[in-house]
Amino acid sequence: MNQQMKDLYTHMFPALESKKNEFHFYGYSVVTEKGLWDYLVEKKWKRKDIAAMRPHEIVQDLFKLSPAQFMTYTQTEAQRNSSAFPELSEEERAILFSPRKAD
Repeated sequence: MNQQMKDLYTHMFPALESKKNEFHFYGYSVVTEKGLWDYLVEKKWKRKDIAAMRPHEIVQDLFKLSPAQFMTYTQTEAQRNSSAFPELSEEERAILFSPRKAD
């Protein structure tokens, strides 16, 4: 994580902590601030210029996040990074876990 992203993470930490506490209230006790941040950066904002985003846009995306969206992401990432499919090559695994556009 570069310095600009670290600063943004630090600035957004209270909102991340609030969302983490909400998830904990609903029984998702393994959720962390870092995990929420990773979801936003790697999934939600994958194609966005994060540095150009305004703070209220970041908080809005965070507060709209549902437990189902987050847990789907974490489960997919766990499967993608595991050795659950030892017979697949890295290329085949990338094809399996990358979203496809409808023809």
